[in-house]
Amino acid sequence: MLTKILAFAAVTEAVTGLALLVDPALVVQLLLGMEAAGVGALVGRCFGIALIALALACWPGRQPATSGSPAARAMLTYNLLVALYLAYLGALHAGGLLLWPAVALHAAVALLLIRAWYNERRTQ
Repeated sequence: MLTKILAFAAVTEAVTGLALLVDPALVVQLLLGMEAAGVGALVGRCFGIALIALALACWPGRQPATSGSPAARAMLTYNLLVALYLAYLGALHAGGLLLWPAVALHAAVALLLIRAWYNERRTQ
């Protein structure tokens, strides 16, 4: 199950990263409801590169993933923290059309990873 969760999360982050590379202004508008002019577009593209790197680093290998693996820890940390940060931005009345769906998606992935970790520990 963990392998499937990591694969889903990796694909999601890779697609988001590619979208940020292609049109960071559109992604920022849809997510935050703000303009990403000038340096914002440059930083958005850097974030896109980082998301693609995260996706590649967390892509499950041939061996079954374990909850203690660096990939699982990295994806859990990213999803948990980005869900909290985006929710914080939403609480400050920032937000575009995709902000709350993004919060829900990241929170769900984080919860699924925590659940997989818990189930793995319980069966040992």
